[in-house]
Amino acid sequence: MIYFLSINFLSFLLCGLDKWKSIHHRFRIPERVLLTLSFIGGALGMLMGMLLFRHKTRKAKFYFVYLFCFLWIVILNLVCYN
Repeated sequence: MIYFLSINFLSFLLCGLDKWKSIHHRFRIPERVLLTLSFIGGALGMLMGMLLFRHKTRKAKFYFVYLFCFLWIVILNLVCYN
C-alpha cells in the first residue's frame, strides 16, 4: 500500500511539474516517463494530475492512463478481497 500511495503521489507531482515547465518554457519531463509511472501503478495520481492541472488531456496516447487506472483498480480489488 505504501508503494501504491508513493507512486501515485509522485505521478501527481510530476504531472504538475511538467505543466509548470511547459508554461515557463523549461526542459520537459518525457512523456515516456509519465506513461511508465502510470503503467507501474501511478495511474490514479496521473489521472488526477491531468484533470486538475488540465495537462496532457488532448494527447491521444494519454488515454492509456484511463485504461491503466481501470486495470489497477481491478488488480487492487483482486488482491485486497481475495
